[in-house]
Parts: sequence; structure tokens; C-alpha cells
Amino acid sequence: MPKGYLVAVLVCAAQALALAAVPPARAQVSDAPPLTPPLSPPSLTPTLPTPTPAPPLQAMPDPVPAAPEAPPSAPLAAPDAAQPESADQPPLAQETAPPAPADPVVALIRGKLADPNVRKDANEDDLAALGAFYATRSGGPLWTTEMGFSAKGQAAISEIERADDWGLDAAAFALPSAAELPANQEAQALAEIRLDLAILKYARFARGGRLTPLKVSELYDQSPALPDPKMVLTEIEAADAPGAYLQSLQPKHEQFLRLRQALLKARNGGGGGEGDGTKAAALDKDSKRLILNMERWRWMPEHLGSLYVWNNSPAFMLYVVKDGKSIFADKTLVGTIGYATPVFTAPMAAIVFNPDWNAPETVVKENLLPHLREGSFSILKTHKLSVSLNGTPVDPARVDWARVNVLNYTFSQRAGPENVLGKVKFLFPNRHTVYMHDTLQYRRKFFQKPMRAIGHECVRMEKPQLFAEVLLAEDKGWPSAQVKELWDNAVNKTVGLEHKIPVHMVYFTAVVDETGKVASFADLYGLDNKLAAALFGNATGFPMPPPEPKQPPAGEADASTPAARRATADNDFTRAMGMVGD
Repeated sequence: MPKGYLVAVLVCAAQALALAAVPPARAQVSDAPPLTPPLSPPSLTPTLPTPTPAPPLQAMPDPVPAAPEAPPSAPLAAPDAAQPESADQPPLAQETAPPAPADPVVALIRGKLADPNVRKDANEDDLAALGAFYATRSGGPLWTTEMGFSAKGQAAISEIERADDWGLDAAAFALPSAAELPANQEAQALAEIRLDLAILKYARFARGGRLTPLKVSELYDQSPALPDPKMVLTEIEAADAPGAYLQSLQPKHEQFLRLRQALLKARNGGGGGEGDGTKAAALDKDSKRLILNMERWRWMPEHLGSLYVWNNSPAFMLYVVKDGKSIFADKTLVGTIGYATPVFTAPMAAIVFNPDWNAPETVVKENLLPHLREGSFSILKTHKLSVSLNGTPVDPARVDWARVNVLNYTFSQRAGPENVLGKVKFLFPNRHTVYMHDTLQYRRKFFQKPMRAIGHECVRMEKPQLFAEVLLAEDKGWPSAQVKELWDNAVNKTVGLEHKIPVHMVYFTAVVDETGKVASFADLYGLDNKLAAALFGNATGFPMPPPEPKQPPAGEADASTPAARRATADNDFTRAMGMVGD
């Protein structure tokens, strides 16, 4: 027994020594950098009964493919597979994470843009653009900080405060103070929105959006190209100098810039002495006239064309302009106030030599119909007018003119020396049926008068042959002799233009020359009066011109009104066309 007891004690001691060697082996494994971090000691203990098998496992590189087939390797494979998952964890978390919360002030701006008090009186397109802009904004506000407006915000405010220098009204923009310190984030959000709305309004006004031209007068057939507010926000955010960007939105036409310089000069020299009210009123009127004409430039196309025709009704002048320089000038006769020449732009499409003439609507209704209803057809015979319906000749004596629609009929005058269009007409299709044409010889005396509004809407010219030569030389390279051949011998010959030359029918009552001198023209149709009332709230200093006379003065049978023409059945139709018709 003692011997067996001794053996047992020795065996136990040997086992104890063997067990005492295990912890150092584990400590050595845990110190190995590549394997230990993803492995926990409890997971290793069941699979490693003794420390001696561990070196063969680490020494063999090929057991990994056999891991699925060897159950003992499965616990090792699982920790190894966890290693790349642990390394990829940050990107995976980034893909599934919700969007970062908006800057608190931007979040307030988004909410305030839906507030009825903020939206009141604001432009809907501007509000929509701001909503889209801040909805996708990930950073802070564009113009403000918790300490007030940034340097760029202050620059934008400063430029808008100088809007008067550009013929605008600075008081029209509800600007926050550049030195404003927001009391809280809500105040900061509201200040940001106020500046945003002022910027977008300024951009719109700079490009002609203060007024709708057609609402000022039906003569203004113009639609200014207004800037996209979304684009304005994008561009001004990227601009290094917001003030310079706002200035860049103003028209760049040379005349606009000259008018602005004249306005600044008038204002700087406008301080009359005490009691000098007359001088101050005159200067105020001069300044307002400059502003009226600056506004008209905002309604013009941004690009007039490298070659274009300029027809200014108040000046009774026509120009052909090439590369910014006038290459032809001519006197014109335009419509009277009752038959005013409208304002629009259209491309010239064709020139017709020795044209036929079809009486326009106003002539048919006012010059012809009264006689036809009275059964007087001599006016048609005297002036060689033929009548047709849908291209079929009609005997006017067999038509009941009191019952039919006279506008369904065409009244034509063949080409010839008595044709009211003369030798040529210039067509630039438009909804007003307005064109330019020759002037018969006996009417040329009107070109010597300062007031040359004597006809319907169309424009008569003093030198139409030279005008045709200039246009066809520029468009086709034709020599003058080729134009003269058509002038002398062609009959109702249409020559189409290869290049559509813009024709600008305009109404400017103030023009500035290269020396800075301002030339003013009479408010022929009262459009200064209407525009002043719309811009300034009153038309003081811009009276309406007298209306079209209802009756000719005593002793003057000039057939200038429908009443006079009805009173004299045998009136001179050609003379009537010279005074009020085309």
C-alpha cells in the first residue's frame, strides 16, 4: 500500500506540473499580433486539449481549404472569417446610417419658408427656388452666422442698397440691416430669408421684371427674359463678390450704360439753391425720363444682333446697325396716336419689289366699309381696288355689305404708280401686320417736318431703295445695280433673306451720345405718361398728348377721320391713306 500510495502521489505531481505549463503557452499565443484580437480564450480551450498540437496547426498553411470537412477546424475558421467583417465594419455602418441632421438654422429656414407671414407678398417662383435650395443644403446658412451677416452677406446688402444708382428703387427691397445681430437662431433664419428674397427680387427687377410691359400699354409687345431664381442662387453662392454678381445682372447695352451715367450726373448736380423749386422739378423730371428709358432697355433682348434694324418712333428715325456701328440712317413717317406704331422685335424675312397692296383691317373697316354700306363703289374704281372672297373675284355691287363680315373679303391694289406702298415693302412677320415701305412722291414733304406721325401703324421711309441695297449687300452680297434692276422692272417680286435680320421697333424718348449729351424726344403716344404712373405712382411732369382729332379743323377737308371720310364720298382715297392709312 505505501508503495502504491507513493506512485499515486508521483502521478498527481506530474499532472500538476503539466497543468502548470499551460498558462505560459496561452500567454504566448495572446501576444501574437495577427491572431489574438478577434479570438477569445474561452473559444480556444475546448479545441486545444494540450499545448503541444498548437505548433503543427500554425505551421501548416494548407488546412484552411479543409476547414469545412474537419469539425475541429470549424471553431478556428469562424474567428478567421470574423476578421474581415470587423475590418469592414465602419463603411457598412456609414451606408446604412440615416442622413446627418440639418444645421439647426437651416432647419428653421426650411420651416419658415412655409410660414404664411414669410410668404406674404413674396414671389412664388422665388419661394419655390429657396425651398429647393435649402432642402438640399447640408452646410450652414448662406449669408448669416450667429454673430450676424457674413462679409458676403454684407456685400450683397450694400449693393442692393445702391439700387437707385441703376434706375431701380432701393426702397422696394425689404432688406435687413447689415449690422443686425440675431437674438436667436429663429431671428438668424428670418434674416437669411429676407436677404435671399431681396437678392432674387433685385435679380428679377434688374432684368425687367418690375412691370409687365403689356399691362403698361397694349403697344408694348415685349416679354423680358427673366433670370431663373434657382440659377441666381447657385451663381451668387459661387461668386467671390456677390455685389459684382448683382451688378452683372443689369443690362449691358451701351445705351443703358450711358443713360445710367447721365442719371448719376443729373443727381450729383441736382442740388438747386433754396427756393429753386423750378430747377429741382426740372432735374427731377429729367432724372425720371432717364429712368423710364433705362426701364425700356431692360425689356429689350439681351443680344440685339450683329446686324439689325433700329426703328425709333419718337425720333422718326431708322438705322441699320452692324457690329455696334450705324451703317445707314433714314427718316421715317410713323402712325398717329390713334393708329400708333407698336413696340416689338421680329426678324426681317423678305423684301417685295413693286408690291401689290392688300388693305389692312383698319382701312377696310374705317375707310372702305362706310362707303360700301351706302352703296358708293366709286372709291374702289377710282383707286383700282379689286374685291375677292377666298381668292375668287367678287362684284361689290352684288354683296349686302350691311349683313356680311367685311373682313372675310380682300381688297387689293395692283402694283403701279398709284399703289399706296410705292416701289417696295419690307416684311418682318408679326401679329400687328406692321411693315416698312416706300412713300409716294407727293407725301415726301412730310419728311421736312419735325412731327412725322401721319399714318397707320406701318412705317414709311424716305430712302427705301438705299435701305434695300444695304440689306441685300449684307445678306447676299448683291451690288446696287442688281437691286436697281428689281426696283425698275420687277412686279410683285419677293426676295427672301438668307439671314433673318432682327427689326427692333422701339420707343425711346431719351438717347445719349458718345459725349454724354442727352437728346430727348416728344412723348408721341403718351407712353412716358403711362410708364411714369406705373413706376413712380404718378405721372407728374409727363402729360398725355392730345388724342386723335374727332373732326378736321374748319376749312380743312383732309379726310383724317372716319367722320370726314363718310361726309365726302368722293374723297381722295390716296390722300386719306397718306394721312391715316397704309
